[in-house]
Amino acid sequence: MKIKSHIPNIITLLNLLSGVIGIIWVINGNIFSGAYFIILAAIFDFFDGFAARLLNVQGELGKQLDSLADLVSFGVLPGMILFQMAKVNTDIEWLPYLTLIVPLLSAMRLAKFNLDTRQSDKFIGLPTPANALFICTLPYLAIQWPYIGTLITSPFILIGIAWIFAILLLVELPLIALKFKSYSFTTNKFRYAIIALSIALILIFGLAGIPIVILAYLGLSLVENVISPE
Repeated sequence: MKIKSHIPNIITLLNLLSGVIGIIWVINGNIFSGAYFIILAAIFDFFDGFAARLLNVQGELGKQLDSLADLVSFGVLPGMILFQMAKVNTDIEWLPYLTLIVPLLSAMRLAKFNLDTRQSDKFIGLPTPANALFICTLPYLAIQWPYIGTLITSPFILIGIAWIFAILLLVELPLIALKFKSYSFTTNKFRYAIIALSIALILIFGLAGIPIVILAYLGLSLVENVISPE
């Protein structure tokens, strides 16, 4: 087998490695580090697919390996971040375990995505990387705005976030995918709006802006569904 056929899978394994190391760091108490490892995993997740298409070596093995890596990096790791955040803010030992709905429904989401042929130009349900990015940057949001931080670090609020966003992974809700068939502003205005808003919020607020970006993404997707239903 040619060496080039292994390149996308090696990049996918780097995604997986990022998730595993991130989990170790979060377990050791460094909750803020989770965001960096999820962002790193997301970069590898983008480039493994890009490399597979560029080298024309797409196959079933890569597809399955990608889902397994994504489950760790975008399912288990954000679940552990929520678990640790809830754990340090409650004396009720069993309560933080309720946040682990995130890796469970992330697994369901990834399995569903592999079988769903509808998700070519739109996502059906929240993608696991978007969910992971929202969760992993919540600690930064809490630091940036202490009043919001007091609210979102409540274990009950964290459990509510875990369940709401885990359910969003599976709901039959069309969401914008940043896949361009053309660069026309008219047909891509919501995509351009998301990109512009993301750049602005991250430049202004850093990682604390990412949760706002994800909420804006959901909001703009709902608006697009109302204005341009398919």
